[in-house]
Amino acid sequence: MDDQRRSCLCCAIVLVLTSLMCSSSFHSVNAQPVVYPIANVSTSWTINDPLRVFKASDFFWRPILFRRGLRSRFSLAFCCDFAYTACIVGVLIQKQTSLEKDQIADAPQLVWSANRNHPVKLNATLQLTQDGNLTLSDSDGTSVWSTYTGGGNYSVAGLNLTEDGNLVLFDRNNAMVWQSFHHPTDSLLVGQGLVLGQKLTSSTSASNWSQGLFSLAVVQSDSYYYQYLSAYVESHPPWSYFESAVHLYYYDVLNNVSLKFENESFNGLLIRAASSSSAQFIRLDPDGHLRAYEWDGSNWNVVTDLLTSDIGDCGYPMACGNYGICSSNGQCGCPDEATSNTFRQINSKLPNLGCSLVTPISCNNSQYQTFLELKNTSYFFSNSELTNRYYLNEQTELEDCKKSCLKNCSCKAVYDLRNISNKGCFLLSEAFSLINNEGRDENVTVFLKVQKSLTAQYPIPSQTNSPQKKSQVTIILGSSFGAFFGVFLVVASCIFLFKKKREFEDFDEFSVDQVPGMPTKFSYEELRAMTNNFNHKLGEGGFGLVFQGTLSDGTNVAVKRLNGFGQVKKSFLAEVETIGSIHHVNLVRLIGFCAEKSYRLLVYEYMFNGSLDKWIFQRHQELTLGWQSRRKIIMDIAKGLAYLHEDCRQKIFHLDIKPQNILLDEYCNAKISDFGLSKLIDKDQSQVVTTLRGTPGYLAPEWLNSIITEKVDVYSFGVVVLEMLCGRKNLDWSQPEEDMHLLSLFKRKAEEERLNDIVDKCNDEMQLHGAEVVEMMRVAVWCLQSDFSRRPSMSGVVKVLEGSVDVENNLDYNFTNPAIPRSIAAAGQQEHATGAATTLLFPSALSGPR
Repeated sequence: MDDQRRSCLCCAIVLVLTSLMCSSSFHSVNAQPVVYPIANVSTSWTINDPLRVFKASDFFWRPILFRRGLRSRFSLAFCCDFAYTACIVGVLIQKQTSLEKDQIADAPQLVWSANRNHPVKLNATLQLTQDGNLTLSDSDGTSVWSTYTGGGNYSVAGLNLTEDGNLVLFDRNNAMVWQSFHHPTDSLLVGQGLVLGQKLTSSTSASNWSQGLFSLAVVQSDSYYYQYLSAYVESHPPWSYFESAVHLYYYDVLNNVSLKFENESFNGLLIRAASSSSAQFIRLDPDGHLRAYEWDGSNWNVVTDLLTSDIGDCGYPMACGNYGICSSNGQCGCPDEATSNTFRQINSKLPNLGCSLVTPISCNNSQYQTFLELKNTSYFFSNSELTNRYYLNEQTELEDCKKSCLKNCSCKAVYDLRNISNKGCFLLSEAFSLINNEGRDENVTVFLKVQKSLTAQYPIPSQTNSPQKKSQVTIILGSSFGAFFGVFLVVASCIFLFKKKREFEDFDEFSVDQVPGMPTKFSYEELRAMTNNFNHKLGEGGFGLVFQGTLSDGTNVAVKRLNGFGQVKKSFLAEVETIGSIHHVNLVRLIGFCAEKSYRLLVYEYMFNGSLDKWIFQRHQELTLGWQSRRKIIMDIAKGLAYLHEDCRQKIFHLDIKPQNILLDEYCNAKISDFGLSKLIDKDQSQVVTTLRGTPGYLAPEWLNSIITEKVDVYSFGVVVLEMLCGRKNLDWSQPEEDMHLLSLFKRKAEEERLNDIVDKCNDEMQLHGAEVVEMMRVAVWCLQSDFSRRPSMSGVVKVLEGSVDVENNLDYNFTNPAIPRSIAAAGQQEHATGAATTLLFPSALSGPR
């Protein structure tokens, strides 16, 4: 007991001394910097002196907290460019004995940052508030970053920079409330690890700390006891260039044990150490290499390049830049280098920067595009198990691949793998580095899309006016007129035959030429074979069933078979026309479709973790979604909707946002699915008149007058967010009558100031982060405003979730639930009586993987 009292007394003394030493700013450059590892609440630090305190090679830095560890020295510091126009708050690692003015401080290295994508300026302030929230505000007062730990059940007592470089907020019992190790940027320190849902993301360059092109994450496999360590490119979709198995035990899975960077090893990869006292860290560098760094007494040196031994120098996506070809000796060159007619090097002195097209590709002149064939040339991810799912069918003919690529402006190349491993053609939306396979027994070919030169497109006419030329002109005009007349006859005949065909068929054939983008057209027999005669059902809904299938290359897919006629036809067309032409990391990818006789089927990428509803509504499972995972999913949904509303060629209203239509992949990334009820709107339209569609409980009030905007999706998003935070359905018949409707319950608890009562009680992590959850509820309330004009745009929601914008004040908690048609209400009551799902699902409600 005496030891415990002495420990508490020591902590109190440290906090008191810290509060005396902390100041609201760095006033004098001549004063020695205060060295301390802990700060208490109600402390702030401001950059208000343009003179430097310490200088590193590329930046100035000002210490906030400082800790001497066993191997390293760590500083929480402001890091600024030399003009003090871009500053971030971050943790630095260094090996040194003292801090003195103008000292280089042994080349400090940034290993964690709070605001890498949102730098601040002079007079920005970092503050640990009275209620325990660590926030960063720019010079104009704009909130840039926050730990979202203020208020609630946290009782944050202070901020601590530990001996291993972990920035920690702790409570009065010295328990961790928040830690930087759970929010890695591009580096890992000794003792730090990665868990499912976390990732490292490289910086853009050595001098630009914003998020770059490459990421490293732990990815779930088909088994809960087997995961991948995957390095991939942050493209759409993400392409993996390195994978390594991670074997887990039952205890590890239940306790979410991380893949740790221990002394001299990471995931079984040995890291050579110069001595037992050498400082180390691992960083995912801007070029995609995962390197281990070590202090050798005078500088930071690379001691291990962790991925190169497996994938080689040419195995990195940007080894030779865009369009560059990497040879076995590590040399970089350009396609068609002998003639230089198509590509040229960006910088002849730096060939690794890549190549550019002599004539850029023009989407408006696709008829003048062709392909440059590169035999014995491969792409970096050809051996990746996780990216194999994006291969086309092995039965796809090469010419069909080329045609699909020419039809889609985003397609840059065709990768032909039909001659190895039973794989098919692959359409590439990015032109990363290629690999020269000369001398290897690999029969692979890459076809790069190129634009013919202007002279080839539009030949310059001769100025000669000879009789021979006139004769040629006459022949050309006559031929052209004849060709035009022939085409006219063919078109007229086709129209006549098409109308006749419609008289004898209930359904018209859906031609592949009508589909924008690159979804593949399958025959019904092909899909029946893929699904083993539709044997493995994943789920069902109002418009049909979903089955698991397998493409010929082993890729798992989800096949949705639609039943019915009129409404199903509209749903089918809406789905293919909408999702078939757009690509985003937070939208489920449509791989193909079938429109044969009366059959209507859609083929999607397989989503390993199924739909969101099973993770937040079902209680009989060992693995649940914690707070950080739910925050990430909320952000993913918001980004997907923002893309649909603002970044597409046409606005797209989804009109059926609900947990059943949010799917989770093996990365636990959320993707929006089921576009059967969606509506495409011209960019200049602000609203549209349409009939009632969607799912009761998620319908915005303005559906009553049938005039809607994209804000109906914002409202549905708000309902989904509340369901995720509370861990229950918006309409739950199992609850007492006064608690049956979540929005009514939420309003009552808000008036009583007891919102913590409705935070998901079945999840300990959600309870632990109660204050953050309650803060997120304010985002949901903003989206649920009865007046749609007061709801934010989805891009505005993304900014709030990123911490760059605050939620609007004076929110209205008088939510309006739109009236449910009597027939729908009766159906809902019948479902309740029979014990079926409490929410009526309109077109589908699928909980399994799909």
